[in-house]
Amino acid sequence: MKLGLLSVALGDQPLVEVARWAASEGFEQLEVACWPASGGAKRRYAGVCHIDVENLDKSRAEEIVGELAALGITISSLGYYPNPLHPDPVHRAEVLAHLRAVIDASSLMGVGLVTTFVGADQHKTVDQNLEEYRRVFPELLRYAADRGVRIAIENCPMIFSYDEWPSGHNLAYAPRIWEQMFDAVDGDPTIGLNLDPSHLVWQMIDIERVVREFGSRIYHVHAKDLEIDREGLYRNGILSAGMGWQIPRLPGFGEIDWRRFIAALARVGYDSVVCVEHEDRDFEGSEDRVKRGLILARNTLRPLIV
Repeated sequence: MKLGLLSVALGDQPLVEVARWAASEGFEQLEVACWPASGGAKRRYAGVCHIDVENLDKSRAEEIVGELAALGITISSLGYYPNPLHPDPVHRAEVLAHLRAVIDASSLMGVGLVTTFVGADQHKTVDQNLEEYRRVFPELLRYAADRGVRIAIENCPMIFSYDEWPSGHNLAYAPRIWEQMFDAVDGDPTIGLNLDPSHLVWQMIDIERVVREFGSRIYHVHAKDLEIDREGLYRNGILSAGMGWQIPRLPGFGEIDWRRFIAALARVGYDSVVCVEHEDRDFEGSEDRVKRGLILARNTLRPLIV
């Protein structure tokens, strides 16, 4: 396994500077944020463009890979997390077009992996969204497979506020749904999971069982912790879908037993990246605080990753 970080947290820095700092602090890989360069204002944890994939050619792709390799950094994945099942057909078409550009870039750079969401229409049921997935994703997976690229879907429900209520913006949040997604494409190995254990905590899903049962489908791992605010849980209840009581934390500051999680990954033969995803508000506000948080996460994970 290798220790990595998602470049979004340092989105105001050029990619080569992110890589230089990451390498100096013992990180080995970057999941590189690839939102559209013309995307307008950045949103929290989204909208960062560290590689302009829509204007990338083979020469520039090789140049970027070489620059990072000279610093001791490789790329674990190209990351872009939109809503490919968005109900607005114009927005959906834009999202899917950019997602195909990210796939092209991953192929050109020899990365071979794209990390993303399945998406969802928040006003549809799980089964209705699965029907739309069956209509949209087979073609996207064929596009990726033809270019030697796999797709790793993060298991975040994307329901953090009432404008995402009641079904969230990402279908792929639970084991039953993953099984149906894989069955819907006849077990196509092009699609797997970008497993983030923090999203299992507040859903009361057994993390180690997920690793045991879906080990062969885990293509990438996000290292993010989660604190449960017990007062918020008391006041809001579980039917609030986590709103008001789930608090994203850096590894070591929440509920996850990282030693057991990493051990579970090792048992199933996972040998890719454990990638820190920084969404901890206690370590925001300045570049120094963000970096301090990433270093604390490194200190939690580094002794466990071999």
